[in-house]
Amino acid sequence: MSDKADEAIGSGLPKRSHKAPRQMPYFVYILTTRKNTTLYTGVTNDLTRRVAEHKEGINKGSFTSQYSCNKLVYYEAFETAESAIAREKQLKGGSKQKKLDLIQAFNPEWVDLYDRVKV
Repeated sequence: MSDKADEAIGSGLPKRSHKAPRQMPYFVYILTTRKNTTLYTGVTNDLTRRVAEHKEGINKGSFTSQYSCNKLVYYEAFETAESAIAREKQLKGGSKQKKLDLIQAFNPEWVDLYDRVKV
């Protein structure tokens, strides 16, 4: 990861990993629209299942369903639910620009990472 990504991530947080998703049980993730205009940040203990749910639009009326946020562009893995939730809160409390910088450093082409993480 680049220094720019480290700056965007912040400091003082529990240790996190960008390793393959199956190695840690909790995830913070960012979804976007087809045109990368709207962002959604979430937390889950099953990244593959949760992103599939967003893609299928099973929660009609939800933010991700209303805005068609179903492209996975960023994720982090954590060992505990508490550390994942703390990171989600930090990201949600940050500016959109910080999230954009984080995604750009992690996934410069803004490709859908779902096929890389599904089991």
